[in-house]
Amino acid sequence: MTTQTNPRQEKGKVIAEQGNQIRRIDESTYSVRSQTRHVNYTVTKTNSGFVCNCPDHIFRKLCCKHIHSVEISIKLREQVREQNKVTIEPINIQICQFCNSDNLKKSGIRHNKSGDIQRFACKDCKKTFSINLGFEKMKSSPEIITQSLQLYFTGESLRNVQKFLKLQGVNVSHKTIYGWVVKYTKLMKSYLDKITPSVGDTWRADEVYVKIRGELKYVFSLMDDQTKFWIAQEVSHRKQGHNARGLLQQAKQVTKITPKVFITDGLASYSEAYKREFWARERSQRTTHIRHIHITGDKNNNTMERLNGEFRDREKVTRGLKKMDSPLIDGYQLYHNYVRPHMSLEGKTPSEMCGIEVKGNDKWKTLIQNASKK
Repeated sequence: MTTQTNPRQEKGKVIAEQGNQIRRIDESTYSVRSQTRHVNYTVTKTNSGFVCNCPDHIFRKLCCKHIHSVEISIKLREQVREQNKVTIEPINIQICQFCNSDNLKKSGIRHNKSGDIQRFACKDCKKTFSINLGFEKMKSSPEIITQSLQLYFTGESLRNVQKFLKLQGVNVSHKTIYGWVVKYTKLMKSYLDKITPSVGDTWRADEVYVKIRGELKYVFSLMDDQTKFWIAQEVSHRKQGHNARGLLQQAKQVTKITPKVFITDGLASYSEAYKREFWARERSQRTTHIRHIHITGDKNNNTMERLNGEFRDREKVTRGLKKMDSPLIDGYQLYHNYVRPHMSLEGKTPSEMCGIEVKGNDKWKTLIQNASKK
């Protein structure tokens, strides 16, 4: 018995596999190039399924090849992301941190102000280590440090974090807490920059003003529309006339790809950077630049405004930043991507949507220990 194939589904598969016929405009809208005419059809996701504005779907009420192509394209993208999935596991103290052998023995106690820490010796490679990986020579326990990072990036000031720790019987200064933020933000960023996220093909860019030592500056940000992954950011002295090429170059370096759709407001800086970094002579290879943003409708930039508001809520607690390369900016980008769950992503983090899963109850500790592992 032979299974009869759906001709529209077969044609949709051909369109999806070509790779340059479908463009994702936003989370519910796709543009599919017609295979017979010089037009694009719009496929929109609704509560009852996908709809298309092509004649085949409108007049015949059938699931057209354009809808099939979008559905197949989504499945293919998910398969690729699953194949390239990266899992960052908590460090297992039952194996050697140098040779991964489980042939261990206890090797004394390391005395610390925050408590005693067991040391282990590997019978195979003869090296010793402790479970304090990533927190060596720290007077406070890993739990205290990661709790401080979580409180700081969720919106508490350094002095409020200090007060919280004092209630736990831990007396540290706000300067010590700031030192933790600086040290571990730099450590985690260096580690995570080596991992390539599997982002989508529609990116958004926008800017938000901040005060640095009382002077008005701007944080330019670029984010993937599908996964909400904050790809790149840079601080500029001015808004008008800023060269945004560095932002786009940074994004290409992080993701190893260029987007199919680039959504911005009408700022000329983005248009100039787009022409230099994303424009191509071949139409099929060219990124579409949408720069006429409305407050409502299918061309709004609400996703970026949400990111700006999220960063603004955190930044205003500090009443301004002290320097251009403040660890608050890099650190909050890490928190947004790898630690903070998002309601729009059904409780997942942007990194999980990009195929990078950080496991463990304490994601800060998992990231710090993996970043410290040689």
